[in-house]
Amino acid sequence: MGLPFLDSFSAAAGRGVWHADELGLADAQVVATGHAALDAQLPGGGWPVGAMTELLQAAPEAHVWRLLLPALAQAVQAHGGPVVLVGAPYEPCAAALAAQGLPVEALMWVRSDAPAARLWACEQALRCADVSAVLAWLPQARVGELRRLQLAAAQHEVLLFVCRPASAAQGASPARLRLQVESCEADASQIELRILKRRGPPLAAPVMLPARNERMAALLAAARLRRKLRLQQQGTAPAAEAAGSATVVRIDAWKGNGNALDRVAVVA
Repeated sequence: MGLPFLDSFSAAAGRGVWHADELGLADAQVVATGHAALDAQLPGGGWPVGAMTELLQAAPEAHVWRLLLPALAQAVQAHGGPVVLVGAPYEPCAAALAAQGLPVEALMWVRSDAPAARLWACEQALRCADVSAVLAWLPQARVGELRRLQLAAAQHEVLLFVCRPASAAQGASPARLRLQVESCEADASQIELRILKRRGPPLAAPVMLPARNERMAALLAAARLRRKLRLQQQGTAPAAEAAGSATVVRIDAWKGNGNALDRVAVVA
């Protein structure tokens, strides 16, 4: 029996192989971002499910809701479970989010300044079958810790977004997708998204998206002011935060059945 020609091996090897100069196909489920210009640049056309998406930005709260709100609302509608916020820098503005399709009862805020407590709460949330998505602010997380979260997201097929400082762009990351989010210096009404890592060739120019509208900005500013005034009236930070622990704050009582997140009350 004759040996096959080398061309036969080449043809077979080429099938199903991703080439680095092409935008890769998603190897798992994706959720549309709600921004057509961004979907066109992402493998599969959306945020990867069961994988970490890393958002790098100078200000921890900047543009996160404008960017992620459509996908988070879609995830809640599809799965019915809560979106868990770990270490959010400000109390979410319920009215503004509800107006954009994310109901207040679908939010669960794990509040803590302790890095270890945030990581623990994030990992527990990823393991909870009822959770639709996890959005975590982890400025001090190390590569090994992020890798554990990536594995947990993959095992339980959960949407995972991790916000980190812009300086983290210089280091390695296990994230499937990395984006640098910036305000456009030339046009304050636009957001610049630089895709630092994806399954595909480098993107030479940033993806431009409109920044949040004035009504949304006003509602968020009002929410921050109310929280600041409330903390001033209390005189001190909440005891759980002062002790370096994590506390679950239900923005509105979650109406589903009890689950593992109910036990994330205080973490030493």
